[in-house]
This record gives sequence, structure tokens and C-alpha cells, in this order.
Amino acid sequence: MKTELVVVGRTADKHFDAGIRDYVERIGHYMPFSFTVIPELRNTKNLTEEQQKTAEGELILKQLQPQDTVVLLDEHGKELCSVELAAWLERKRLTARRLVFVIGGPYGFSPAVYERANEQLSLSRLTFSHQMVRLVFVEQIYRACTIIKGEPYHHE
Repeated sequence: MKTELVVVGRTADKHFDAGIRDYVERIGHYMPFSFTVIPELRNTKNLTEEQQKTAEGELILKQLQPQDTVVLLDEHGKELCSVELAAWLERKRLTARRLVFVIGGPYGFSPAVYERANEQLSLSRLTFSHQMVRLVFVEQIYRACTIIKGEPYHHE
């Protein structure tokens, strides 16, 4: 199964960026994993939040293939602990050809992206910056991979 994380806008903080790159490389030892950045919209001062979500949504949808299993990282999604995420990921490996996780822009997702999604996951009921969510999420995917393999990274 190929796995991809699609994000809107580059990671501005160099420390987060370094951490993300480190975990993306680590995940690559367990499964094919790619990190795709959709460029930020320009001249958004004249756009409403809805217009911005719609424009970002169109760019997100262009990244997706018809057979993709699409999972949005969304505050209203299902919360899982790390062990549950590992079990969920292992089940997806059996059913999905390409698993695509999406982190949207600052205002969330357009209705069209929600409609296309197969599932929604939430990392926490807490609110994190979109930059931080990227780092936390790739660390959790790495953690899930080590749990699946029975490696000592995760302690209960």
C-alpha cells in the first residue's frame, strides 16, 4: 500500500520541517510514504473563508485518484490512541491501494473535499497549528509502524 500525506502550504518553521523530514524518512523504512505540499493560495485578502476553502479544495481534489482511500485530519474526526491507530493502519494495508491523508488549510476543508473523503481522523480535541499537526501526525504514523512490527519505540 502506498501512503501519502497531502498538506496545504509549506512548513514555515524550520524546526518542524526538520522533524517532519526525519519522520517521513523513518516511515519510508516500513512502507512507501510520500509528503506532498500544495502551494498556498496567493492574494487571499480579497477571498472569504469559504472562497479560500473552495479554492484549496479544488487543489486537494486534483491530487487524488479515483481509487484512493482519503482520510481527512479534522477536528471532528474519530479519535484513536496510538495502538488503535496502528491496528487501523494495519487493516487499511489490506484494503487500500493508496491511502491519502490530508491536512487542510487554516479554515478547514470545502464541502467537496468532505464529500470525497472516506474517513476523518482527529489527533486530539485540542487545537494545534497546521504546522504542528504535520509533525505530530507523521510521528504517530511512525509510531504505528513500530507498533505493528513489535519494535520497542512505543511503551505502554
